[in-house]
Amino acid sequence: MKQMLNLMGAISLFAMCSCAKDTGTDYPQSEISQFVINTSIATDGSGVVDFNAKAPNATSYIFEFGDGFKDTTADGVTRHQYKKAGTVQYPVTVRAIRSGAEALLKTTEIRVFVDAVVVGQIWADEFDVPGGPDATKWTYEIGTGNNGWGNDEKQYYTNRSVNSSVQGGMLRITAQKEDFQGSAYTSARLISKGKFEFKYGKVEIRAKLPQGGGTWPAIWMLGNDISSVGWPACGEIDIMEHVGNQQNRIFGTLHYPGRSGGNADGNSRLITNASTEFHIYSLDWSANTIAMFVDGQLIHSVKNTASIPFNKNFFFILNVAMGGNFGGAIDPAFSRSSMEIDYIRVSK
Repeated sequence: MKQMLNLMGAISLFAMCSCAKDTGTDYPQSEISQFVINTSIATDGSGVVDFNAKAPNATSYIFEFGDGFKDTTADGVTRHQYKKAGTVQYPVTVRAIRSGAEALLKTTEIRVFVDAVVVGQIWADEFDVPGGPDATKWTYEIGTGNNGWGNDEKQYYTNRSVNSSVQGGMLRITAQKEDFQGSAYTSARLISKGKFEFKYGKVEIRAKLPQGGGTWPAIWMLGNDISSVGWPACGEIDIMEHVGNQQNRIFGTLHYPGRSGGNADGNSRLITNASTEFHIYSLDWSANTIAMFVDGQLIHSVKNTASIPFNKNFFFILNVAMGGNFGGAIDPAFSRSSMEIDYIRVSK
């Protein structure tokens, strides 16, 4: 769970608390006490932290930075940049490895200040406030594909908490099997249209995907002129699409005139544990290039030009569909599953 601390003034440059424990063979207390983690936290609001871990006879170190990112080093020295704006406390875990086996584990807590201006952040939703999605950032779209934005999908989108809620520092969009308003499934679809729209930038989303044949979660964007020019003339950027019938394959796609529907401009990449672990889905969008990534690995990139409709404001859409012309056959045993989103961050 993410925790925002209302701290003012200077940044703490020392670990709040730490502990070490032997997770393998018994080691002398003297060796355990020699396992130290030193940190140096930048004071310029950049969120940069330098780590230096030392443990007797360690051959490598595994860092978990507390924000979903990890790193492995041989010498125990690494640098990490935190990107959540404000002053936040992070639990950092370091594992010292001996001869290929995990030997010692130590945790420490650090407070890091990130200036939104310094990191270029222009908008974010950290999903820290329990309840419904933030009404200043999101609007529900309610109904079925008959509303004009469906693909022969089988769900009815609602604004009920059973289908979308913020809890435990996460937004959960849940598709479930139930008879509702003539549909066999329910889910939720959130849009930022009219509340946040932007042109060009870097988008980062940390998410864990639902599972089950027929599930079709998506984190995507549409041109804000869709009401006047229609689709695909407005343009569509699919930062992440996934279908439960192709578990662990992540799609990144653009739709625009001449390249839409089954002829869309996209690609895919296989990952592991799409539905059991969080991954980072990102977009790098400029006047020159549009590129989608998963965990920093390129899925697809397209050269941006004036001839395609990606040089204007776009808005976000978050949803979990069921079935349809991409989701495919729905597993009869499916009952419910959720897409969990830890955060969405947009920077220039």
